[in-house]
Amino acid sequence: MLPTERIAYSPIASRPPLKLPNGARMAVWVIVNVEEWDAKQTMPRTVLTPPAGGSPSPDIPNWAWHEYGNRVGFWRMLKVFDDFKVPGVLAINGSALEAYPPIVDAAKARNWEFMGHGFTQRNMQKVENEREDIRKTADVIAAATGKRPRGWLGPGLTETWETPDLLIEEGYEYVADWVLDDQPVWLKTATKPIINVPYTQECNDVAMMLIQHHKASEYYDRAIDQFEQIYEDAAESARIMALVVHPYIMGAPHRLKYFRRIFETIRKRPDVAFMTGEQILDWYLSVGPKAP
Repeated sequence: MLPTERIAYSPIASRPPLKLPNGARMAVWVIVNVEEWDAKQTMPRTVLTPPAGGSPSPDIPNWAWHEYGNRVGFWRMLKVFDDFKVPGVLAINGSALEAYPPIVDAAKARNWEFMGHGFTQRNMQKVENEREDIRKTADVIAAATGKRPRGWLGPGLTETWETPDLLIEEGYEYVADWVLDDQPVWLKTATKPIINVPYTQECNDVAMMLIQHHKASEYYDRAIDQFEQIYEDAAESARIMALVVHPYIMGAPHRLKYFRRIFETIRKRPDVAFMTGEQILDWYLSVGPKAP
């Protein structure tokens, strides 16, 4: 299906109002992407250009740059989640569960949600068997946590033409790849519809720090600017805001304080709910429009 066949245009201003529980005006969910990069492959992102050009193998400096996030940066960020009692969502490669068991254990101990993020960190259009990849990711998460994932985020938000069809057939209930709204929306598939939960490309540390090359404080500035506008938008109908981080980016020592300041600011608003993706899903299933 074409994207326009999966979802019809719907102006947010003309929809029936949505109300969150306990008088909350808007919901914020925070997604931590934990990925395993294959040292035998070209690094998907780089912080240092090889002095002689090309794509060296092994690429130790860029592999190590990422690995720092899982060895150090994640744990630095985790303290922020703990200090502000923010529920986390772990978007994790299937292979990363075996590679980084202490991260898995820490997320389980805090009852974080686990979301499928591809079995390996690569474009889903280059996966040989997409259904097998989607199924295998769910299986290893279920084996590690005792619970199958309900949500999916494609690596780099990549999809094939069939991804939503395969996700619903393999038991997933929501996807976050379709960054086109501030409320959950239904997507059509070849069988039954699937819900898309609002994600973000704008408040995403990959976009800001690695592509646009902003200074660390931009993450805080943009997050709060986005929060304030969505908070205003939510006066009559609930809105959802996402914050997206990677341990090797926002977990770097020179950036962490700006990540912390976001929660210092938002936590002052008593009518803002911090939720997980599956909590947003269950809320929308209970109060939103029924599947088309």
